[in-house]
Amino acid sequence: MLTEDQRAQAVASLLESHRTKIQGERPSAMFPEIALEDSYAISSAVAEARVKEGHTIVGHKIGLTSKAMQAASKIDEPDFGYLFSDQLLADGAKVPFESFCKPRVEPELTFVLHSPLKGPGVQLIDVLRATEWVIPSIEIIDARVTEPRKIFDTVADNGAGAGIVLGGRPIKPDAMDLRTIGAIFYRNSEIEETGLAAGVLGHPAMAIAWLANKLGPYGTELKPGDYMLSGSFTRPVHAQKGDTLHADFGPLGSVAVQFT
Repeated sequence: MLTEDQRAQAVASLLESHRTKIQGERPSAMFPEIALEDSYAISSAVAEARVKEGHTIVGHKIGLTSKAMQAASKIDEPDFGYLFSDQLLADGAKVPFESFCKPRVEPELTFVLHSPLKGPGVQLIDVLRATEWVIPSIEIIDARVTEPRKIFDTVADNGAGAGIVLGGRPIKPDAMDLRTIGAIFYRNSEIEETGLAAGVLGHPAMAIAWLANKLGPYGTELKPGDYMLSGSFTRPVHAQKGDTLHADFGPLGSVAVQFT
């Protein structure tokens, strides 16, 4: 466990990376004794600082929801971070490459709630009942700390969350079997990845249930109108300046973002 002063040093470093778009030292290298509890506390403190700067928290992002990503990170459960108002982007958005340290992108599904969810005890059916829309999306993730990152570093860095592109054809949660939603992910004209939403904990709504149950003991409720990014069902794809990333969700349409 870290001291409050050590946590504050990590928070200051991450906020500087947000400002300069230059990767800072990873918390696990600064403080080898760091624990996951420290990482979540650092992430929350960074979020509080960003809110003081005028940003609004509009939901959460969930990561490490596939077995492959959990194995790669040597952790047996997902992680989460915060979504901010300035991270919401429309389909076809053109974003400056220089706005990120080292951007990567992933196809995901975003859940928008119409009813609150609070754990413990939230089940898949509770999530479906509380969901208004499921939206095809692309998440932009960004490594604001140096390699080789550990799970402590990713969690402290808001789960690497940096942007969310919403598009395609939003559907009601009972419009189809959400497990079978697929995505073909292109960089420019080449297919980089394909996947099915079932790769997210067997059903993407289970990621939302996990988050509600994770936050419930701390008195935190998932609120109506919140955007809940459920996690990728492909590996992340690196983005370079000039690249267009395009996720084809079949009958649910497509989502694209360009790095200029």
